Amino acid sequence: MSGQGDDEREFDLRWAAEAERKEPSARARMLAARWRENPPGPVPFRPDPGPVAPRRSSWVSTVLVLGCVAAVIVLLGYLQTRSPY
Repeated sequence: MSGQGDDEREFDLRWAAEAERKEPSARARMLAARWRENPPGPVPFRPDPGPVAPRRSSWVSTVLVLGCVAAVIVLLGYLQTRSPY
C-alpha cells in the first residue's frame, strides 16, 4: 500500500474508462462456447396466455368479506354471553 490517503488520489471518469476490462466468468465463457456451436432458438417475450378462469364480480367479493366479518362478530358475541363472569 502506498502512503497516499483517499483525498490525495484522483478518481475521475477518465481513470475509470481506462481501467482494464474484467474477464468473463467461467459460466459466461461456457455459454458462449456452447452457443457458438448450437445457438439457442428464439424465445417469445411473453408466452401465450393459458386458459383464464372466470373472475368473480367485485360485489360478490365484498359480500363474502362482510359476511365473514359479521359471522365473526356474532360468534364473539355468542361466546361473550355464554362465558361465566
